[in-house]
Amino acid sequence: MDFIFGTLATDELKVLHHRALRYGLQHGHRITPRDPQPGEAVTLTVTVGPNCDVDAVVCYYTTDGSEPVGERGEALNGQVLQLESAGVEWDTITWGYLVKWQGVIPAQPDSTTVRYRIGGWAEGQPEIFADWPHVKDLTDAAAGAFFSKQPLPDLNHAPPTYGDTFNYHVDTFRPPAWAYDAMIYHIFVDRFYPGDGKAWLQTDDPKAFCGGTLWGIRDRMAYIAELGVNCIWLSPTCASPTAHGYDVVDYYKTEPRLGGDDALHAVIEAAHRHDIRVIFDLVCNHSSNEHPYFKSAHNNPNSPHRAWYTFNGSSLGYRAFFNVANMPQINVAHPEARAWLLDVARYWLREFEVDGYRLDHAQGPGPGFWSDFLAVCKDEKPDSFCFGEIIDAQDVQQTYVGRLDGILDFYIGEALRKTYAYGEWSQAEFERFVKRHTRYTADTFLQPTFLDNHDMDRFLFIAGGDKAKLRRAAATQMRLPAPPVIYYGTEVGLSQREDTQTGGLDVSRLPMLWGDEQDTDLLDFYRDLIHTRRENTKVNEQS
Repeated sequence: MDFIFGTLATDELKVLHHRALRYGLQHGHRITPRDPQPGEAVTLTVTVGPNCDVDAVVCYYTTDGSEPVGERGEALNGQVLQLESAGVEWDTITWGYLVKWQGVIPAQPDSTTVRYRIGGWAEGQPEIFADWPHVKDLTDAAAGAFFSKQPLPDLNHAPPTYGDTFNYHVDTFRPPAWAYDAMIYHIFVDRFYPGDGKAWLQTDDPKAFCGGTLWGIRDRMAYIAELGVNCIWLSPTCASPTAHGYDVVDYYKTEPRLGGDDALHAVIEAAHRHDIRVIFDLVCNHSSNEHPYFKSAHNNPNSPHRAWYTFNGSSLGYRAFFNVANMPQINVAHPEARAWLLDVARYWLREFEVDGYRLDHAQGPGPGFWSDFLAVCKDEKPDSFCFGEIIDAQDVQQTYVGRLDGILDFYIGEALRKTYAYGEWSQAEFERFVKRHTRYTADTFLQPTFLDNHDMDRFLFIAGGDKAKLRRAAATQMRLPAPPVIYYGTEVGLSQREDTQTGGLDVSRLPMLWGDEQDTDLLDFYRDLIHTRRENTKVNEQS
């Protein structure tokens, strides 16, 4: 079985996820239309699960940016909307009935942010708020338990929560025109190139620093340009104690080990001279446990940053990304924490002229946060491109339409690997899937495709080193309409020594091959593919 890191990594986790979405009082950002335009009313859908007794459901909402407050059908700040029962459905997985409720929020003008909370109650019972139980907490805990080989959580004993504040932004945002023609090269900075005149620190331990730098990327910009790509996606470059950089200690500082701010400026300037855009990998779901804000919050219950994280009675004592201790989850629902991250987004667009963001574990902060995030980015840089990493069920992924410019297409990635690496699917099965997948997704929601990335086994490894399989997969990827992503080294035959389930995620992040180590025939093949795709794009634009 192919391993794809995330909350749906196994069939057992998929079933738990399905059940979690159908227990309690659930909204899950289900609105129609998915991307409200000025003047369009919005229908909310809420589901009451078989374990929950509710005979009234209401929505408390505001349109002035403030937090909605209400209690048992009375709005204390904002307005209240009564939802109506819209039918009963049977769900086999939960072995029970689901009751659907719906209501309509009136149309709003452009640039309006609608914030809302959904409450429900039964006679003589306290009011509960959607989403309860909190699906993200349960599925993250479940995935963390799976990876640490612990028992999965029991949904039936999930404690009631205060619920979420949901929101959507009324606007006419669209992905920038350049993103439709993007050819993205994904670079893991510590593993790409140390810099001219420098050697790797080491290449044996994939968990340790190897010595790649931003200066090295600047020095190899000609190689990147000759490959034919017009966009590079850099792994996180903010200050961090690890080689991967996904645990940030300073969001306003470039990691000195990678070359610091001067080196990042140099990379962006060199890229822009070659008409290459630069995408910045940003982590808003969690910080490092060495971040000063978290250290203050962890050590002092009275810290001004205490509410920026969520402390609880778990074994860690706080919420964390997949229960990893050194990655505490940021409470993006807290207004000041949220404002901090939105300011970070503005900072790199304004001060470094990055061209957009790849947003790590975007389902963590959730759709509502990204509505605010996208509005900030489009205000600062209208042609910025913001796409998320969301490993979730396809219907859940579509709740991000209008809240991000797009998401990485894990479904096409899985289909390409099943068809060309494992041989589990025929060409006809692949084409049928692609046709239906394309019909299901919104045209204005870009979903870049990939064969492999830094969290999964490399394509060439799972193909048993068969480069003919890689060529067929790459040729097919380049014919698909969505922007292609090439993971560094795939184009020159870089593989790995062992699988990720044995050696961990770092095994697919080996140092880039240079010089005589490169498969130049494969490199020429990739260059030709990219050239052909870009030429075809020009022809289509002219016609």
